Amino acid sequence: MSSLALALRDSKTMLRRNLLHARRYPSLTLNLLLTPIMLLLLFVYIFGDTMSAGIGGGDRADYIAYLVPGLLLMTIGSTTIGTAVSVSNDMTEGIIARFRTMAIHRGSVLVGHVVGSVLQSVASVVLVGAVGVAIGFRSTDATALEWLAAFGLLVLFSLALTWIAVGMGLISPNAEAASNNAMPLIFLPLISSAFVPVDAMPGWFQPIAEYQPFTPAIETLRGLLLGTGIGHDGWLAVAWCVGLAVLGYFWSTSKFDRDPR
Repeated sequence: MSSLALALRDSKTMLRRNLLHARRYPSLTLNLLLTPIMLLLLFVYIFGDTMSAGIGGGDRADYIAYLVPGLLLMTIGSTTIGTAVSVSNDMTEGIIARFRTMAIHRGSVLVGHVVGSVLQSVASVVLVGAVGVAIGFRSTDATALEWLAAFGLLVLFSLALTWIAVGMGLISPNAEAASNNAMPLIFLPLISSAFVPVDAMPGWFQPIAEYQPFTPAIETLRGLLLGTGIGHDGWLAVAWCVGLAVLGYFWSTSKFDRDPR
């Protein structure tokens, strides 16, 4: 077999291993998934009328349309925390040392984690999206091409955050530290345009919300799902995703190659 065929075979095996782990131990994924769902229900049913009045005078349905795209991306950030914990467990519990002695493609271990995490993120986004539809979210103005672009953005954003989460897991001495190190992935959406427009924030705070990866990605996804314009946010979102994915990839592979924990 060629080296490429061996890499694909080993990566497939590692992917199956990670999906089996996720199926046997679903509590971590479910706990992380509950955060965006609870925030969605909280902001819609407790704060919905007040928030919708504060951002433009619409009704609760308008705020649901505004809120759901941000919560979908927040779901990705939450899910990837589980990736950091899983990678840290592999590095500290001895299985990686055993893999290093076996005739398997070295990068397949990380590829299995990344692909498995992206699949879990997409499944989580579908679940949160279903909850959003159940409480009133509608995307009737989006075209088929916009739906396809929205799905591509979600996958690309998930890939970027997953590689960052893998790097965080590799530098963490234990699972607790990995979870803490990855907390910015769920904290950043809280200070983005997910819940209120950047223009409604205090002037000194607006640059913090604007110059981070979540805000352009949220604005792009919101425009695609609602059939409105996205302006320059689309290019910014793609640039952030590609930059984070490349950074995370080289960071993770360099740490994995020289870290024999």
